[in-house]
Amino acid sequence: MFCRVFGYTACVFRKLWWVAVILLCLVLLCVATVFYFYRHHRTDRLVARPLQLTLPADGRMHPAFEIHHAGGGDIAVNEVRASIANLQLLQDGGNRIQALAQSPVTPGSQLLRLTWRKQTLTIPTTFTADYTDSYGDGTPDFLRLHSAEDRRAFREWFAGIAEAQAELPPGQLPAEIDDCAALLRYSYRQALHAHDEPWLLMQHFETLAEIPSVHQYQYPQTPLGAGLFRVRAGAFAPEDLSNGSFAEFADAKTLMQWNTHWISRDIHVARTGDMIFFRQLEQNSPYHSMVVTGRDAAWVVYDTGPIGKAKGEMRRVAIEDLLHHPDARWRPVPENSNFLGVYRWNILRDGQ
Repeated sequence: MFCRVFGYTACVFRKLWWVAVILLCLVLLCVATVFYFYRHHRTDRLVARPLQLTLPADGRMHPAFEIHHAGGGDIAVNEVRASIANLQLLQDGGNRIQALAQSPVTPGSQLLRLTWRKQTLTIPTTFTADYTDSYGDGTPDFLRLHSAEDRRAFREWFAGIAEAQAELPPGQLPAEIDDCAALLRYSYRQALHAHDEPWLLMQHFETLAEIPSVHQYQYPQTPLGAGLFRVRAGAFAPEDLSNGSFAEFADAKTLMQWNTHWISRDIHVARTGDMIFFRQLEQNSPYHSMVVTGRDAAWVVYDTGPIGKAKGEMRRVAIEDLLHHPDARWRPVPENSNFLGVYRWNILRDGQ
């Protein structure tokens, strides 16, 4: 009897022992699985250095941060998505990506976001005021167009808008264009606008729709607001933001002296979007400007300004014809002392 009871008990213990072993194995398997996924989760992700940025609000492209795989694995730049257009990603070896950020021109804070698979990286960024004037010409660097693409876009828009005015019937010319300086101011501001479809239709510039807009900033969203034209001599200083050094209005002499820079007295070096200036002392408004237009920079357009008591008119003239103008005072040649030369906007000075 005792043996039978003992044998039964031993059998029960053996079964319980195997149950315990199985349970222990399941627990260990669960622990191993959790550990594996935890470790995998920690290493199968991207890491950004630094985690916070401070950059100047100067409109330039700056090296911002580096991204690498936490586990040392390779990452492809085409697998990473940036949530904003001013973030450029460059492959730097198999397991690193360099991020370049284009600063806005207005100080403030911004979150730079990247997505990779199901992970989102967020880098808080502070853009601080930068009032550098690299050329000492009175134009702050945040207004200068720092990319070749933006400079080309501005040139094409500025020249194209000026030329479009010469093609309009006199009655459709914008009321603000009443002389040569007004044509420059109007074309300059419009060239810096965001050129969306409603704007194109309203301005009748559908033929220019294929030209990209300037990306760095859009008028009037700058620290200077709508007053983009310098009206006083001197290098740029922070107080110029509010002391009247910039305005919405500037005459031809002011535009030439403090908003553009001299290039040459050789008309043949002029590029589309440049300007030529004349000084005719016997006129009421002695300074006169013309915009160089056309893909081959072979034309000029200008507003004559008032002619006697009559309103002025827009004209489009081939440079070759201007070189042989019946009145030698209007020929853009070095021998003509009335010809002041070829000038270029200061915002194009960073790389020309």
